[in-house]
Amino acid sequence: MARLLFILIFGGTGIAILVSLGTWQMERLAWKEGILAEIETKITADPVDLPASADPEADKYLPVRISGEIGERALRVLVSQKQIGAGYRVISALDTGERRLLVDRGFVRVSEDIPAPPEGEVTITGNLHWPDDRNDSTPENDVADNTWFARDLDQMARELDTEPLLVVARETSFSDAPVTPLPVDTASIPNDHFEYAMTWFSLAAIWAAMTAYFLWRTRKTAKGDTA
Repeated sequence: MARLLFILIFGGTGIAILVSLGTWQMERLAWKEGILAEIETKITADPVDLPASADPEADKYLPVRISGEIGERALRVLVSQKQIGAGYRVISALDTGERRLLVDRGFVRVSEDIPAPPEGEVTITGNLHWPDDRNDSTPENDVADNTWFARDLDQMARELDTEPLLVVARETSFSDAPVTPLPVDTASIPNDHFEYAMTWFSLAAIWAAMTAYFLWRTRKTAKGDTA
């Protein structure tokens, strides 16, 4: 009897803990989906003028419309697109006449040449962004070869003589083919809470099955000893 009670307590406690962890992850999922919905709403809002002093927290993803002339130089950030393959993000300077800032023009395949910038003033609609491309395994940027592995804004700004402020293009007033805009979205923001929840609930189910098995085996053994 004592052994059955121990299995019940141990098994029930384990199941309760695992189910509570799964429930907590479902609550986190609802919270994260709300945050992502807010970000998507902000990204697709009507564009505004470039703020005089942009804040990386308050103004991240802020939609803006800017006009100016695109500089001759273009930095190449190595990236990969699903079903397309390797390519570069094209980063150029935009001179508004009053300010110089960075513009992420979009994606071009490694096999294609980056087109010369258009002449004269252009208008770009996009979103302010402070990307976090770098992790422990990211190589250092090869500035001499113009091969960049992360959009390090400070380093890019020094290279192109701009503010460390980036606008990721969504629409342009000119044809930049074969460069294709890669507008910001929430796809790169991790949201694995559903998978975590299913893991905890699966472990709870396994724990429950194992508890039931040990209870059955203990009862069977006890009956055999009694007989």
